[in-house]
Amino acid sequence: MSIVNAEQVGRIRHLNDLLRCKGIGGQVMVTAGIDALGPAVVMNILKEVAAFTAFTKDNDPHGEHDGAVVMVEGQPIFFKIDYFDRNLINHSPDAADPAVTHRVMTVMLSYEY
Repeated sequence: MSIVNAEQVGRIRHLNDLLRCKGIGGQVMVTAGIDALGPAVVMNILKEVAAFTAFTKDNDPHGEHDGAVVMVEGQPIFFKIDYFDRNLINHSPDAADPAVTHRVMTVMLSYEY
């Protein structure tokens, strides 16, 4: 997939923010390391990921809000959004088009990346 214009990037960013902040438009997965922290910590991590707004050119060079590191309870927590086709087999042909894209956000401990 190649991003050709700012409008597409804006659509991708909006769709990623919907998934990250509201759980809409895809799946949110947590790794075994995150799950092992217990339900209360997992809920706090997901809350902090949803509230994250400190995107910069360094951590978001394409402007898509597709991943970053959030500090939660003194631990670096990574989140990453990937774009798959609707069958979850290949990459999406167009991440700006929700009709052909299934988003998966994975939340993980830094050493699980």
